[in-house]
Amino acid sequence: MECRVRWIDGMSFVAETESGHAFVMDGAPEGGGRNIGPRPMEAVLAGTGGCTAYDVVLILKKSRQQISGCELRLAAERAETDPKVFTRIHMHFVVRGKGLKPSTVENAINLSRDKYCSASIMLAKTAQITHDYEIVEE
Repeated sequence: MECRVRWIDGMSFVAETESGHAFVMDGAPEGGGRNIGPRPMEAVLAGTGGCTAYDVVLILKKSRQQISGCELRLAAERAETDPKVFTRIHMHFVVRGKGLKPSTVENAINLSRDKYCSASIMLAKTAQITHDYEIVEE
């Protein structure tokens, strides 16, 4: 996997991914940024959420669950001193569908956490990662 990150100006950067997508990252105004994109660490957290949500949806579909929606809310804490790594991340899954089995949802989340989500497995080296979930019947 490759990615190119190019400085634009101020504290703004464009990331261009191997799959042909681009996005802007920027610093806070007090750090010289213009607030035109997410902070790099916000992008890391969002990518982790995307990684694990992808896994959960895929696992639930393969388990023949009637899933119609999945939202993941992440709350993270970082170390107070440099390097300001993530120290705690809580993931709250809101899974929607018909007749979803709680045990299957829990299993999908655990499989992502323990086996499939490279991002969260990597971040678990510095952060305590917890999760909970709710099922919304449709």
